[in-house]
Amino acid sequence: MDEGALGQQYADGEVICRQGEPGDRMYVIQAGRATVVREEGGTEVVVRELIAGDVFGEMAIFERQPRSATVRAKGTARVLTLDKRAFLRGVHEDPSLAYGILQAMSQRIRSLTEELSRLKSKG
Repeated sequence: MDEGALGQQYADGEVICRQGEPGDRMYVIQAGRATVVREEGGTEVVVRELIAGDVFGEMAIFERQPRSATVRAKGTARVLTLDKRAFLRGVHEDPSLAYGILQAMSQRIRSLTEELSRLKSKG
């Protein structure tokens, strides 16, 4: 991992955060891409792909729970890390930051609700 002026650079396949580890910060993809995977019974399931501008790990800002998934760089990726203090400072300086996080969380909840509905209608 190469530390830069803004964020950190990760090589292809390098783990940014790991499922099950304690979470106390969130991340923003500044450049590149990353893959979110979840281990299910010894098998990795790709949950989604992240691109520049995407935020992940934000639940750790609100609740200190273990990470629900592993995120790996896909190619070279530059990622900014924000702990709770930096996040709150950012929200204080620019409240639209909080709106953006809530919007992303709302979209994920909607997507999960639709997926759950599809799965229930099949069974």
